[in-house]
Amino acid sequence: MSNTENHNAPSRSDDCPARPEKPVTQRLPARVTVLGENMTIRRALPHQQRRMIGAWCFLDHAGPVDVGEGSGMRVGPHPHTGLQTFTWMVDGEIFHRDSLGYEQLIRPGQVNLMTAGRGISHSEESPAERSPTLQAAQLWIALPFEQRDIEPAFEHYPELPQHAQDGVICTLLVGEALGKKAPTHVYSPLVGIDLRAHSKAETQLPLQTDFEYGLLVLTGDIEVEGEPLAPGELLYLGQNRDALHIRFPAAAQVLLIGGEPFAEDILLWWNFIGRSQEDIVRYTQWWNREEHFGTVKGYDGARLPAPELPAGVRLTPR
Repeated sequence: MSNTENHNAPSRSDDCPARPEKPVTQRLPARVTVLGENMTIRRALPHQQRRMIGAWCFLDHAGPVDVGEGSGMRVGPHPHTGLQTFTWMVDGEIFHRDSLGYEQLIRPGQVNLMTAGRGISHSEESPAERSPTLQAAQLWIALPFEQRDIEPAFEHYPELPQHAQDGVICTLLVGEALGKKAPTHVYSPLVGIDLRAHSKAETQLPLQTDFEYGLLVLTGDIEVEGEPLAPGELLYLGQNRDALHIRFPAAAQVLLIGGEPFAEDILLWWNFIGRSQEDIVRYTQWWNREEHFGTVKGYDGARLPAPELPAGVRLTPR
């Protein structure tokens, strides 16, 4: 998916309060934005108070939304650099196309992982034949400096390990937890777990004390360490927790993400991650000139234009 907000300045990973090295319960209200053709989403990361959780630097929650009528979700071709896009499908379907030539339909319970590296472009849309409800979470993972310019790649994961405990189905999306290891290929120590209860339940999850964590409710309401949490807020949990107690008063679904604190500073602007203003300018020039990022074939619409560059930055004439 694409970041369609017009930024006045790049988001710097170091321009938020210092990372606490202790357990906290910091509420971060998601902001509502529009993705593609009139699809409202909740954007939880980056946030002014917390730019990253581990290497996770971007988190969108789309839906649940009715896509039974009209064209559904349509996000035209757009570029990425220096990151991995991570799509977790909850309800419905999305069709992915990219400049490497991959075409992939993603269904509920599956993950699409696209490594942008030095540069890739892709599109996402609802297929013609689809379920009436769409819901997904998309995250971006910042690539470490040594991997920031690797060759682009795409991987589809139709099956992920699951663990059931206390009436809660835990699907391991990335990393290692609960005696399981996910197959998803990432470049930083990370974890992602989807937790779903179909009725009232209560459970406790073991955590890694050297990781920082965040929790986002997708549907329903839960209690985390006694704190009520509903869709629309990301609960940042800090570090040095060895366990997490979650209560489901009724059916609900929640996404837990975590990782080793990212040791590098990054710049995030539009769909790009770089290490300097010059990186961002160069990537934007390439996209506007239709260079470097290849061509997405088969999408019957326009490319997404890059928003205006930050104030004071000018493109160099070709």
